[in-house]
Amino acid sequence: MKKVLLLGGAGFIGYNITKFLAEKGGYDLTIADNFFRANGKIDEYIQALIDDHGVKVLSGDFTDAGVFDQLEKDYDYVYMLASVVGVDYVNKIPHEIIRINTALIFNTLEWLKNSKCGKVLFSSTSECYAGAVEAFDYIIPTPETVPLTIQDIGHPRFTYAVTKMLGESGFINYARQLGFECSIVRYHNVYGPRMGFKHVIPHLAQRFTNGENPFKIYGHDQTRAFNYIDDAVLGTVLAMEKGGNCEIYHIGTQEEITIEELIRYTGELMDFDGEYEYAPTYPGSVARRCPDISKATKDLGYKPTVSWKDGLKNTIQWYKDYLASDKELHESFYDNKEKAK
Repeated sequence: MKKVLLLGGAGFIGYNITKFLAEKGGYDLTIADNFFRANGKIDEYIQALIDDHGVKVLSGDFTDAGVFDQLEKDYDYVYMLASVVGVDYVNKIPHEIIRINTALIFNTLEWLKNSKCGKVLFSSTSECYAGAVEAFDYIIPTPETVPLTIQDIGHPRFTYAVTKMLGESGFINYARQLGFECSIVRYHNVYGPRMGFKHVIPHLAQRFTNGENPFKIYGHDQTRAFNYIDDAVLGTVLAMEKGGNCEIYHIGTQEEITIEELIRYTGELMDFDGEYEYAPTYPGSVARRCPDISKATKDLGYKPTVSWKDGLKNTIQWYKDYLASDKELHESFYDNKEKAK
């Protein structure tokens, strides 16, 4: 049995990794989280992992270094997934993004100093290199060797990226100095059921549900390569178990589509029969993003299998069901459900 700690294991990606490992078997799993997404409570999804698979849960605010005392010190694998993410958050509370994410990174690194953990995986983001693509016309699909660049250090949009750049440097250099193994994954537009309402696809579901007409297409000609959660989970686990020490892997797909394609297909899935109109792009949003995943394919055997249309069907159906349900509202995760009706 591999002893596994998932910091931020109740989040969107963390929950799905935990579920994948629990169903695969051979892991002694512990989730450590503040359960912010469900107003400090254990939701039905996490409860099912506890009931069905014996997953252990530790609750606390890990921006407080003292809370790490409740953790054990001999995990085989530590997934460091804890952070605050989402365009809404970075625009509304950029100072809190800096405080929370930096504290989580530093406290985890200092805890590792006095622990005997086998390997750590740090979750990063394509946002780290967005400036290189936008300002310097860096190659697309983009490899891991891209320079990390921030175009406007004062723009709140980039506070999340700044903290992830700190994390990449921090985990690599602590690992080298302290002797533990570390791999880093940069996620590229991961999506799927239960991801909250702080990202583009859930925003679309909410806006279509609200009856917006004409429906505005912001940044219609921008492109993205969306990565369905099942593929992202597999890539993350492969990076943990097969990834090289202090190596970085781009986890995503190379199926690049325009935002207009995404929105019009979402409209089909939401039975929208109204009009569309173009609207300005959001400030700080890059024109193109598509990762080169050849390193992950070569080193890890990572091969995404879910097409963007199939993944979008699954995701939109989940949101349609949720928005039509009478489930308990968790505002911090699900936004204001009443506004979506």
